[in-house]
Amino acid sequence: MEFKYVCNECQKEFSSEKVVYTCPSCSTQKPNTFRKGNLRVMLEESYLKSLKDKKDLCVEDFYPYPPLSSEAFPVGPTSIVRPLKLGRSIGLDNLILKADSQLLSGSYKDRASLLVAYQALYHNERKIALASTGNAGAAMSCVGAAFDLDVILFVPENAPIGKLMQSVLYGATVVPIKGSYDDAFELSLYYSRRFGGINRNTGYNPMTVEGKKSLSIELYLQLKDEMPQIIYVPVGDGSIYSGVCKGLFDLKRAGLIEKIPYVVAVQSTSSNAIAQAFKTKEFFDVNATTRADSINVNSPASGRMAVSYLQETKSWVSQVTDNQILDAQLELAKESGVFVEPAAAAAWAALKQEHKMLIELFGNGVSVCVLLTGSGFKDMGVFDNRIKLPSSIENSKEAVDLLFSK
Repeated sequence: MEFKYVCNECQKEFSSEKVVYTCPSCSTQKPNTFRKGNLRVMLEESYLKSLKDKKDLCVEDFYPYPPLSSEAFPVGPTSIVRPLKLGRSIGLDNLILKADSQLLSGSYKDRASLLVAYQALYHNERKIALASTGNAGAAMSCVGAAFDLDVILFVPENAPIGKLMQSVLYGATVVPIKGSYDDAFELSLYYSRRFGGINRNTGYNPMTVEGKKSLSIELYLQLKDEMPQIIYVPVGDGSIYSGVCKGLFDLKRAGLIEKIPYVVAVQSTSSNAIAQAFKTKEFFDVNATTRADSINVNSPASGRMAVSYLQETKSWVSQVTDNQILDAQLELAKESGVFVEPAAAAAWAALKQEHKMLIELFGNGVSVCVLLTGSGFKDMGVFDNRIKLPSSIENSKEAVDLLFSK
């Protein structure tokens, strides 16, 4: 399929059969500022319009590379959960949860990783390098195992052990470093320049955003005319947010939806670089310290693009504290049966914070989707000193009577 690249900053358009990462004119970066030169992948307009009348439309019809067998590594459709108890608790009649924690590696990052695998195989490359705090690495390692690709993963040494073990089990070469995610990012770029292959870094390889747009296409295929009016998305580096928005715009360009939903970017107050940039129009790094590690980012790789999409969709940023996030994680588990990691729970925390405002603006019939991006089993350490197993009882009927007769 033919496609072109468009620079998020200068709007320059260009085509290339080679692997392209950033805009050659804009990709310089000043210290302590967001990266520049992110590229948007733009599918041919006539092709998109042809999809409106296509029978058996599928997500992969929107991919810029020829798809492989969808059975080799299925990415979705993930379940739409209608949490009646949660909806009643905040007075929303049309609330849905999109459970991307069900993907094979346990997180949304499978969507980007699958398309990068297609990109690598299309260009006859077998090696993929990246940096990650856990989820992206686990996802790429998982896809790599399915398609016999070599994955080289640079990670901060303090990343959650469960996520790192996933990548080791999938057969990736895991390289822990004494530094931050941003440090790991730079080392992975060095590796790719020195040893070749594809670099999958989020926000650096434009196919990561393009792959993440599949969530929006999938939502449309599942809901059709009942697409949500508002989507809440947890945001760290801005790539998932940009991908969700990109998918919505592709649906509109194809004539499949008439109106772009509001897409709310949710950040922790302890990792809010994009929130600050959206408010001030100045793109400076922050010292991120949130416990929600998947959205803990100092310098958002797709930050400028995310701010652009916030403006284009006329949406807003919602900030929540780490305490709100951790409380939301427990509430989702207890009140809906959906167990997610803290970063995913941030989206529910934000909706809880804003539900009265939404009802005032749109009525309690407003349709809202909360995107849940990762499984709670990925970071069980978050429950240390918060939750503990009950003590054992004696093996006797009397002990049962004593316990439940109190």
